[in-house]
Amino acid sequence: MAQAPRIIGLGELLWDVFPDGRQPGGAPANVAYQAQRLGCRGTLVTRVGQDADGDELLAFLKGKGLDLSAVQRDEHYPTGRVTVEMDATGKHTFTIHTEVAWDHLQLDDSVRQVVSDAAAICFGTLSQRDPEARATILSVLDLASEACLRVFDVNLRQQFFSRDIITQSLSRADVLKLNDEEVTVLAELLGYPESPAEFCRAVLDRTPVQIVCVTRGAAGCLICSNDGTIDIPGVPVQVVDTVGAGDAFTGAFIVAQLRGWPLERTGRFANRVGGLVAEQRGAMPELDLQSVLQAFESGTEA
Repeated sequence: MAQAPRIIGLGELLWDVFPDGRQPGGAPANVAYQAQRLGCRGTLVTRVGQDADGDELLAFLKGKGLDLSAVQRDEHYPTGRVTVEMDATGKHTFTIHTEVAWDHLQLDDSVRQVVSDAAAICFGTLSQRDPEARATILSVLDLASEACLRVFDVNLRQQFFSRDIITQSLSRADVLKLNDEEVTVLAELLGYPESPAEFCRAVLDRTPVQIVCVTRGAAGCLICSNDGTIDIPGVPVQVVDTVGAGDAFTGAFIVAQLRGWPLERTGRFANRVGGLVAEQRGAMPELDLQSVLQAFESGTEA
């Protein structure tokens, strides 16, 4: 029996520290978790401290069934932390602490092993803020097979991005996923048009990227490829916590593409999964996503 496809979350792993407690986080970890919930092998390539925070984080993720064989431990730098504050509208602000373990990710044998059979790799900008980790991430992307789906989920945070990071990442990506606010920032940074549809066309024309997906919260998403542009409306939800919803969208998008679904169905499915996560507390809720997957596979979704 063939193994489930391996989807790698490449980059940061950390604690999201809220006023009332903390939750495991980091966009790559969230994507790998959702891929695991959808029947794939969610694998993390990251680095945490040789500390109690790292022990607790890895114990939690092991309990979720994630493959931690390529997670490194650092004796000198602590496990990552992000302080999260939320306003009355539910919008979050993040203070991302520096000089932490995932800034020093290395290319070792365990990383090479999991990359060798990766069906998809998801990476972003935040994890490339330190030159050491950035060099490792670019090397990982270069090592992956030609068949591996490389997904650049931008995730702009604070000042931790640059034109060089963006362009180098785009040069290695098959799929670009970003939100509508990030379109405005990248358009100015790259000298591209600000209109989302025109921005997507510029990316497709000037980079190796084959699919651009712009998420728009309650308004759904815009998916662009060389076959055209698809405008997919949002799914009404009762928002409880938006942390991790975009990562759940990305994880679902990757799974659907690996299953060979058309882009329109892929977008609707990713909208649904992202909405379900937004209705729950935390980025890694226990949801029955397999039934959602099966409904979309069979065409019986509501």
